[in-house]
Amino acid sequence: MARGFESKAVADQQESAGQQAAEPREREAPDPARLAHRRRLELARVDISRRLAEATAAPHREMLKRALAALDSEIAGLD
Repeated sequence: MARGFESKAVADQQESAGQQAAEPREREAPDPARLAHRRRLELARVDISRRLAEATAAPHREMLKRALAALDSEIAGLD
């Protein structure tokens, strides 16, 4: 008889833990358009970083640094 109560208590704990874990995911359904936009920004950032590493002309490097800062700002705004 005691064993049955333990099983029930464990089952209840597992069920409540499962419900708590599932709740945040349901509330925070990711927006596919927003995820796609963020991915494009991240890819653009990688491209700009690569071009900055290869740039030699000072004005070109400054322009790329400003572009990188703008991308970082926009990515941070999505969070």
